[in-house]
Parts: sequence; C-alpha cells; structure tokens
Amino acid sequence: MSDVTPLFVGVDVGGTNIKIGVVDDEGRTIAKTKFPTMADKEPSLSMEKAKQSIGKLLADSGRSMDDVAAVGLGTPGPMDIRAGVILTPSNLPGWRNDPVRDILSKATGKPVTYANDAAAAAFGEFWIGSGRQYDSLVLITLGTGVGGGIIVDNVSIDGAHSHGAEIGHMTIDTSESARPCPCGQIGHLEAYASATAVVARCSEALAGGASSLLTQEMGEASPLSALMISQAADKGDELSLSIIDETAKYLGHGIAALAHVIDPEAFILGGAMDFGGSTAHVGRRFIDGVIAETRRLVFPVLAEELVVCYASLGGDAGYIGAAGLARVEFLKGQQA
Repeated sequence: MSDVTPLFVGVDVGGTNIKIGVVDDEGRTIAKTKFPTMADKEPSLSMEKAKQSIGKLLADSGRSMDDVAAVGLGTPGPMDIRAGVILTPSNLPGWRNDPVRDILSKATGKPVTYANDAAAAAFGEFWIGSGRQYDSLVLITLGTGVGGGIIVDNVSIDGAHSHGAEIGHMTIDTSESARPCPCGQIGHLEAYASATAVVARCSEALAGGASSLLTQEMGEASPLSALMISQAADKGDELSLSIIDETAKYLGHGIAALAHVIDPEAFILGGAMDFGGSTAHVGRRFIDGVIAETRRLVFPVLAEELVVCYASLGGDAGYIGAAGLARVEFLKGQQA
C-alpha cells in the first residue's frame, strides 16, 4: 500500500444492482458506480466485474489498488458471516452456498470484511450519516420487507449464527389470526410494517368497500403501491392516512421491544418507504406516530430519551457502511 492516506472500497450487493464506492478515511466518497447484478449466475462473475469496476474508479480518480487498504462486502442473507459464505438468498438464485468473501478477496488481492447488507447500511449511518453523533443505534429499513442493523461502539451485532438484527421477524402479534409473513411464520413485524404489508392492508380495505382517492388511480397500468398510498395521503385521503397511522403504531411496537432489549441511543428509519421523509407532512406525521406509540409502551426513562429519525445516506449507505466495516477491521490489525 502507498504512503498516502488509505482508501476503502465498499461493495453493496442487491438483487437488481451492485453498488460500489471508494471512500477515504473520513467516509467521504471519492467515486462510485453500479452495474446490474448477475443474480442468476455464479457470484464469481459479479465479483470479477466488481474488481474491474473498482479498478476503473481508482484509475479515473488518479489512484490505484495500491492505495486501497481493504474492501467491505455486503450481501442479502441468509449467510454465514464468519465463514464468508452466502447461503440461499431468495433474490439471488444463482448464488448458493458460495464463499463470496474469499472470491472477492482473491479477485482484488485485498482483505475483505463480510456483512449483511442491512448491517452495512446501519454502519454507514453510524459512521457518517444520521447516527454519527451516537455510540449505538438501530437502523430499521422499510421496503419490500423490513430489515435492520444494530451497531454498538463500532461493532455490528451480527449474532452467533449470522441472524442478529432480523428485526422484520420480531413477533408483534401472537393471535391465531395474525398476518402471514413471507418467511412462512405469522405475526412478524414485516407482515405489518413493510411496503408489501401496507399495500396488502390497503387493498383489503378497498376490497371491503372503503372510500378512497386510490380507487380512481388504480388500474392495470398502475397497480397499487406504497408510493401511491403516500401520495394519496399527501392529498388528504383518509384511508391512506389511516393505513400509514396504523403502520406507525405497528412499528412503535417493534421499536419498544428493541428499546427494552438493546437500549440504543437512536433508532433510524431507512429504506424506500419513508412517506416523503422529514421534509414531507406525511413523513413527519408517520415518524411522530412511531414516536408516540413507542413512548406509550416503554419505560419512562426510555420514553424521555427516545430518538427516532430518518436515515440520511439513501442508497449510498450500504457501500459506505461496508467500506467503514472494512476500515474498522483494518485499524484493528494496525493496532495489533
């Protein structure tokens, strides 16, 4: 490695795209790119493409691989983090029990730190995002499913079996009539607070005859989506607002349970379903509802100190966090 301040690379694997970023020692992005994930092919092809993309990013920035200290890799689960093996991710049908960490390390010639993609995003927010002023946080990602990451004192809480921070699979409804989760169980947070669940609950209400602006907007060309519900809520649609308010309460139940177990300094909400975020009326209403329900359920001191806010790094959080986790491991090695 050269004598200049080292760089770190983050590789964030998704079902559709792989995002790659080169960051400096302060977490600032030097260069970034993305390319389509070859989800139905063996991962060595994507890792070789990642190597080529990293090389181009560095060359275009006037740097080389010699300036890179380490690489971080985030992928969806399930996975064996310690072994560096991705197991059977539903959105990557060609990736089955593959040693992706070692494949990428061999391709790049660099040490690779392996992480769950949501944990990597959590570390990104912890390092330079909405959680940068805190020593501990929980990131909850709201999208097609509900994911999460837990960071405490620079450490990602991954669990003994690489299944830590599976926040979407907390049970919040123990009744026999609880909603089914895509994982096959019932009553999980994901079955109530994901974008998929929001659409399902709204569709059921519409099928039951509920009045809504959405009735006019739906059609074969534009099936119902969480974004449509958010936009209708922004126009004052009562059904959409009630669905969003209800979602806030469900999420509050999940956060209350996490608060009593982990007691982090902050909860950060990320993912595509933010109802416009902190700059939108509906987004503020949603997070206010989450806070109100959480405060109702937790111990007084937790209610008083509760921090819930939106993530700030957007789609860059994954590669930034992956690079940041690689940096942590690199620094540990330097101190040893």
